[in-house]
Amino acid sequence: MIKMKQFLSWSVILPTLALSAGSALADEGMWQPNQLPTIAKELTNAGLKLNPNDLTDLTGFPMGAIVSLGGCTASFVSDQGLVATNHHCVYGSVQYNSTAENNLLKNGFLAKEFSEELPATPGSRIYVTEEITEVTKLVKSGITEKMSGSDRYKTVDTNSKKLVAECENDDRYRCNVVNFHGGLEYYLFKQLTIRDVRLVHAPASSIGKYGGDIDNWMWPRHTGDYGFYRAYVGKDGQPADFSKDNVPYKPKHHLKVNKSSVDDGDYIMVLGYPGRTNRYRTAYEVENTFSWTYPHAKAYREEIIDLIHTHSEVGSEARIKYESTLAGLANYAKNYGSMIHSYNKGTFLQRKQVLETNLTNWLNSSAKRKAQYGEALSGLDKLIKKDDKQQARDLILGYMRYSKMLSTAKRLHRLAVENTKPNIDREHGYQERDIARFEQSMKSVDRRYDEKIDKEILVAMLTHYVALPKAERLKSFDKFFGLTNITAKSFNEKKLRKQLDKMYKNTKLDSQDQRLALMNRSVSDFNKSKDPFIQLAVASFKERKAIEDKSKELAGNIQAFRPKYMEALIAYFNDNDLPVYADANSTLRITYGNVKGYSPQDGLTATPYTTLEGIVAKDTGIAPFDAPQKQLDLINKKQYGEYAKKAIGSVPVNYLGTLDITGGNSGSPTLNDKAEFVGLVFDGVYESIIGDWDYDTKLNRSIHVDVRYMLWVMEHVDGATNLIEEMDIVE
Repeated sequence: MIKMKQFLSWSVILPTLALSAGSALADEGMWQPNQLPTIAKELTNAGLKLNPNDLTDLTGFPMGAIVSLGGCTASFVSDQGLVATNHHCVYGSVQYNSTAENNLLKNGFLAKEFSEELPATPGSRIYVTEEITEVTKLVKSGITEKMSGSDRYKTVDTNSKKLVAECENDDRYRCNVVNFHGGLEYYLFKQLTIRDVRLVHAPASSIGKYGGDIDNWMWPRHTGDYGFYRAYVGKDGQPADFSKDNVPYKPKHHLKVNKSSVDDGDYIMVLGYPGRTNRYRTAYEVENTFSWTYPHAKAYREEIIDLIHTHSEVGSEARIKYESTLAGLANYAKNYGSMIHSYNKGTFLQRKQVLETNLTNWLNSSAKRKAQYGEALSGLDKLIKKDDKQQARDLILGYMRYSKMLSTAKRLHRLAVENTKPNIDREHGYQERDIARFEQSMKSVDRRYDEKIDKEILVAMLTHYVALPKAERLKSFDKFFGLTNITAKSFNEKKLRKQLDKMYKNTKLDSQDQRLALMNRSVSDFNKSKDPFIQLAVASFKERKAIEDKSKELAGNIQAFRPKYMEALIAYFNDNDLPVYADANSTLRITYGNVKGYSPQDGLTATPYTTLEGIVAKDTGIAPFDAPQKQLDLINKKQYGEYAKKAIGSVPVNYLGTLDITGGNSGSPTLNDKAEFVGLVFDGVYESIIGDWDYDTKLNRSIHVDVRYMLWVMEHVDGATNLIEEMDIVE
C-alpha cells in the first residue's frame, strides 16, 4: 500500500507463494498516490482515462477533493463545501442532534437552507491532506542497537513529536508521523483541518440503515448508506471554530456527479483513508488473534449490546443516546464473528506457517542472510508472546472504557498529570494541540451517557475482572471495590451494586460544567477530590501507569525486531520475484478495479446490481426492513424518474466491485474512469471480511451505493432538490 524504497514501488502481497508476480490481479492493493506512475500500465489496462500522474498531486484534481473525517472518508461534491460520505459516518451527528421528541435517526434530516444546518458532533473535523514527506532518518535519529525498549520508544516518540510540532506552525494544520511496515519507514502527513462541520442531510435510518445488522456484510444489499456534511470556515477562508458568522468552505476542487453511474465491467476506483490491515502478521499473531482475541472481543461487545437493549426502550432518550455506540459495537461483533468463521474453514494459518518455513529455509541457506535476519522472526514472536501474557486483563480493562463515568474520570485526572510536564513530553491526546478536542469530548458526554446503562456496563466488566487470576488483577481496584480476598465464586454482585449506586449518586462528572472545570485543576485538587470516580482514577493511576510503562518497553523492543522481520520478508519476496505492498494505516490510498459480480459458493452466482424492487421484496414493515411507505409506493408505481438503468429495468441500489478496501474507506467516493462521482463504497461481502488479514481475488468484493439511487431518493423521497441543484451533475 505504500512506497518503500525502490523494491516496494509497486505490487501486492499474494495469498499464496505459488503464484508469480505477473499473475497477481491488479485489483489487490491500496496504493499511495506517489506510487501510481509505477503502475500506470495496470491502471490504463483496467480502464482509467486520466493520466495516472495527475493522481499524484495532492492539491490537484481529484485528490484535492478527497478528505478524511478521522475514521471515515468523504469528498467535496460542490464548490460550497458540501461533503458526501456514508450515512453510518454521519450517524453520530444525527444521533447527537436527536431527541425522543425530534428523532432525526428515525425521520431523517434535511436542511433546505444553510441556516438550517446543524452542528456535527463536538470534535468533528474534516481533514484535507496537503503534504506527505518521508522522515525515516529523522525519526530514527539517535537510536542505537544497545538501547532499552523504553529508550527506543521514547526516542521515536520524541523525534516524532518534534516533527509534528514543527509542522503544526499554526492552528490550520494537523500533522502526524505514521510508520510503515512496522517502523521500517516513517512519513509525515500534513492536513488542513476544518473545525466547523455541520450536518446537512441524512435519509431516515429505514433507508440509510436498511437491512441493519442482519444485512451487514451481506449480498444482495439494498442500503442507502449516504449522508452529507458541509465544511465551514471564517470569513477569511481559513479554518475557524464554530461561529454563526462562518461561511461555507470553497475547496479548490470538487467532484462532478455522473448520474449515468457505471455498467458491469466498468473501471472504478476508490480514493480514501483505509484504517488497518494485518497481512504481514506472523503465524503466531494470526493464530492468537483468531483463536483468542476475536472470540473474547466479540463476546464482550455482544454482552454490552444486550445490556443496552435490556435497559432502554426503542426510541427512548436512553436508547437514542446509545444508538451510535450500538452501531459500532454491532458492526465489529459481526465482523469478528465472520472473520473467525472464514478463518476456521480456510487455510490461512497453514499458508502463513508454510510462508514462515520457506522464509526460514531461505535465510538459513545464506550465511550472510542468516547473520543479518536469522533471529528476526523468532525474536519478534518471543516479544509478542510476552506481550500477550496479560491479554485477558488488558482486554477487560479496555472494555471498561464503555463506562463513561470511569473513562471520563481517568482522562481528566491524566490531563492534570500531563499538564505538569513540558508540552513535548506529554502523552498523545494531552498535548496543547489536543486540548480543544478534549474539551469537545467532555461536552459530548451528555449525549452519550445514561446512568443506568453505564452502571450495568461497569458491573458486567467488573464481574469479568474478578474472574481473572489474582496475579493479573490490580491491587488498587481490588482495594477500592473490596475485592482483595474475593474470587469469582465468592463475588457478591449485590454488594458491588450498592457501592456503585453510591458512586453514581455522589459523582459530579455527569455535569458538563464540572467536567470542563476539572480540565483546569491540579493533581493536588484531584488527590483531594471527594468524587468517587475520581478517587478510583487517582487510586489506580500508579498501577495503570506501570502497566503502560511496561507496554512501552515491549513496544520499543518490538520496534527493533518488526522492521527486521519485514526487511527479511521483503528481501525474500524480491528474491522470488514476488510483489509486496505496505499494510493500510489510515493514510491516503487509492484502490482500483471493476464492477463485477462473484460466485460465493458452488452453484451460486451473484449479479453486480440490486434494484428498487429488492427493497419491496425484503420489506416486512418491521426494522430493519421497514422502508418508508412513500418509498414503497413510488417503487410499486415504478416511478423511477430519470434514474432507471435500461440494462436492469429499474433504479440500481447497490453494486459490487473488485476493490481492495477496509474500515476507514467507509464514505470514500467511488469514481469512474474520468474521476467522476458514481457512488459511495460502504461495505464488503461476507467472504471478504477476512480481507484485513488475507486477500482472495476471487471472493473479495466491495459494496457501493449507486449514485442513481442516491439521487432518486434525494429527489423523489426526501425532496433534497436543493442539494442536487448545488452539485455539478453530468451524464
